[in-house]
Amino acid sequence: MSLDGNKLQVDLEEGDRWRRTLNVTVPADLVELERSNIAKKLAARIKLPGFRKGHVPKGVLEKRYGAALNQETLDAVIENAYREALARQSVHPISEGEVKNVRFEPEQDLTFSISFDVQPEFEISRMGGFTVERPNILVDDNQVDQVVQRLREQHSTWVPSDEGRPEPGNVVSVEIERLEEEPDGETQPYEFILGHGEAIPDIEEAILSLEVGAVGDFVVTFPDDFANEEQRGKEQQLRIKLTGRRVQDLPEEDDAFAESLGQVESMADLRSKLREDLEKEAEAQKEGAIRGQLLDFVVDANPFSVPESMVERYMASILGKANELPPEKLAEMKEKLAPETERTVKRILVIDRIAEGQSLRATEAELDERIESIAESAGKTPAQVYASLQRNERMEALEREITETKVFNFLKAQSEIKDA
Repeated sequence: MSLDGNKLQVDLEEGDRWRRTLNVTVPADLVELERSNIAKKLAARIKLPGFRKGHVPKGVLEKRYGAALNQETLDAVIENAYREALARQSVHPISEGEVKNVRFEPEQDLTFSISFDVQPEFEISRMGGFTVERPNILVDDNQVDQVVQRLREQHSTWVPSDEGRPEPGNVVSVEIERLEEEPDGETQPYEFILGHGEAIPDIEEAILSLEVGAVGDFVVTFPDDFANEEQRGKEQQLRIKLTGRRVQDLPEEDDAFAESLGQVESMADLRSKLREDLEKEAEAQKEGAIRGQLLDFVVDANPFSVPESMVERYMASILGKANELPPEKLAEMKEKLAPETERTVKRILVIDRIAEGQSLRATEAELDERIESIAESAGKTPAQVYASLQRNERMEALEREITETKVFNFLKAQSEIKDA
């Protein structure tokens, strides 16, 4: 069915945060015409005992399928009237329409309301004149030492040890039996790294007092932040046996270790490369801090509201499978995240508006140049990189990255950047 939009009565209401509501009245004759068309199609395809297919009397059809005809008519008329009303009012929803206040009576006009969000419209009158602080992020020898230590740990081996008591950082193998339960001789085996928070503190303390092969009975108390709320603060009697422990054997911090990692020939070369990488990370952090400050200044200088549906969609992308959480926990998370999520949505809209208003969108030439740069660094052809980006649906992300860089370069030129 295609409704004549000129016969509809349509009123558009503007609500808060870019909420719009269409109040629509569909004349009774249009509703009855749609119902008759649906009834004819139904009569043509059904077959009832005693009647030839397509020749079921109208009275019988109404008696058997009247309710279904009404519902199908209602759905069809609302869908088509909504589409015609949108075209007539020249509005473009960005969220699903919420139908309410439906009044549908035989031989009477159909009325309904449908609410939805539209794209925010706002002007950015101030984009510069701000003073932004570049944070002072330094790279020192201690940070390089930490990275070297992590590399040694990643390339370490675990060696069994039957002597002495375990220490934090050891991998321990234990058997734990709950003494207050019915004695059935069953124990539960566990293996974990001491000191990494994989067991409650009382259990780790108990294990630290044992030697390999030793058994002890302990009373442990579950901490107040234990995952299982029912166990919090409760005591439990456990029998713990330390069946084994392994200690970490770290490679020596020498040139041979550095060479084994590839791309460097000595520990001095490795430390130099690590420092260079850390300094690049520090520069990226500084740039990120500057960008964040600039965006916040622009958002605060040009206040506007955003639709709730935009905030909800972005929050859903952050939470992922959080809908599997209990409803009260999910509601608590959403309430906590809502302010920052709304601000993030505003930042995204501001970037898009500046890119559009200042003609800063990534061009085909800039995209080709970036792909050639990636290809050169990766030792591939531009065609291979392009195909990979298309295959992994990363082309849009690359375009946005180029656009955002241009936007931030523009914003930085409009303000003063000072070292903290």
